[in-house]
Amino acid sequence: MSPTAAELATRTREFLAAHPPAGTDRATFLRARFDAGLAWVHYPEGLGGLAAPRTLQAVVDAELEAAGAPDNDPRRIGIGLGMAAPTILAYGTEEQKQRFLRPLWAGEEVWCQLFSEPGAGSDLAALGTRAVRDRDDWVVDGQKVWTSSAHTARWAILIARTDPDLPKHQGITYFLCDMTDPGVEVRPLRQITGEAEFNEVFLTGVRIPDTHRLGAVGQGWEVARTTLMNERVSIGGMRIPREGGMIAPVAAAWRARPELRTHALHDRLLTLWTEAEVARLAAERLRQQLAAGRPGPEGSGMKLTFARLNQEISGLEVELLAEEGLLYKDWTMRRPELVDFTGRDAGYRYLRAKGNSIEGGTSEVLLNIVAERVLGLPSEPRDDKDLPWKDLAR
Repeated sequence: MSPTAAELATRTREFLAAHPPAGTDRATFLRARFDAGLAWVHYPEGLGGLAAPRTLQAVVDAELEAAGAPDNDPRRIGIGLGMAAPTILAYGTEEQKQRFLRPLWAGEEVWCQLFSEPGAGSDLAALGTRAVRDRDDWVVDGQKVWTSSAHTARWAILIARTDPDLPKHQGITYFLCDMTDPGVEVRPLRQITGEAEFNEVFLTGVRIPDTHRLGAVGQGWEVARTTLMNERVSIGGMRIPREGGMIAPVAAAWRARPELRTHALHDRLLTLWTEAEVARLAAERLRQQLAAGRPGPEGSGMKLTFARLNQEISGLEVELLAEEGLLYKDWTMRRPELVDFTGRDAGYRYLRAKGNSIEGGTSEVLLNIVAERVLGLPSEPRDDKDLPWKDLAR
């Protein structure tokens, strides 16, 4: 029997009494929370959860927040939490789950995603990074790009081609790659913001043990789709308060600076405020649907909305602030650990939002997913799906 909300609240209070936040080291507290099943309550027992409904996580979080307990810095480890963990849970061996989930959740090991390539971004299934079997290892050679957190990551989720004689969606295998291994080289990619939160990663003769393969050989596309669906839900379905996120600084500037107001800007602000609220409520509904099972293609629709709204809202903010909106306070080349939309100035938000329609799946690809897998429309004609990968034009 899974615990009730009241039982979870009691269990959390008992845990806090045994591990008072004020007197417990942060790392020790987080490890103990995982072991108590209070990390993600919908995960199985022994893996940070209690096999409880996902919706009851809010009960645990409220008790911990009220007690001033430390969190696991979810923005810094978002790729691990939102992408690697659910994929390992779905396809990993027991040994893999026991090895990776606890340090991942506690923030002791940061993860990144080695999927996109210079010649295979939107068409991810056309990837060319090769993995060749050598007894108990796989030898990987190739290049990945647009890799957030690669400069801080210990582990990566990686897909590589293991059979070029099969069509592009087949012959792909999914691996867990140690970013500290010989042959892994991370180079910064400076962006329009001046920073380099993205990276390109070169893999030269990297040896990955077969024990770090996730799923069966050739099952990589299926496993990757699980990762991608979770990624889009984590991007588009983030929990934010009313008038939170990108709309917050625009609304604050509108209230504080009446001299900047015009009727045209007022109409646009009201429209975008309403759309942001609708998106927030839709994201909440999506999270509730997740309690019944794995995420589906609906997350692509939320991610589409997130990208469009961020770009339109940040554009409105720059126009509202007029000349001030054109200022950019700091062009220093940095390699940040996370993206901070709300803690920066309007110029940063405007420039950084341009990437929202590319990262996590381009808007064009997501529109196809929504059309085909949500609306049930026929797919576009394609002549490359059944050709061996080695015969594709490149």
